[in-house]
Amino acid sequence: MRKTKPRKRVILPDPKFGEVIVTKFVNNIMLEGKKNLAYNIFYDAIDIVAEKTGEEGLEVWKKALSNVTPLVEVRSRRIGGATFQIPSEIRPGRKQSIGMKNLIQYSRKRHEKTMSQKLAAEIMQAYKEEGAAFKRKEDIHRMADANKAFSHFRF
Repeated sequence: MRKTKPRKRVILPDPKFGEVIVTKFVNNIMLEGKKNLAYNIFYDAIDIVAEKTGEEGLEVWKKALSNVTPLVEVRSRRIGGATFQIPSEIRPGRKQSIGMKNLIQYSRKRHEKTMSQKLAAEIMQAYKEEGAAFKRKEDIHRMADANKAFSHFRF
């Protein structure tokens, strides 16, 4: 690349908990620029989680997020006419982003009534190390493990 790397944007902490990671999560939930609605969905989900588990909702969410965050992924690389799935470690920002997106994606596919309830249910499942988002992480790890033989092609 000829140009300089773009500067990272500064993300402000959320108003209720004062956490930057919460704002990143809310930005991923947000659709069509409706940030206030996204904040309401997240805060309601955290309240539901706190009510059902009896623990602090934000701590449960953080643990759930760390449970669905993958450590390795496979990348396709073409070598001599064949395409290999090469396992590689993920940089921290991308790890977090993948975990958040998986949690939200599988929350949207659930069959509860409101998005807050869907998100709360998926958070509680991830906290217990079960549910679709956790299964996705396990599948990613399993694929990386199966293709460990090609790790010497790493770039």
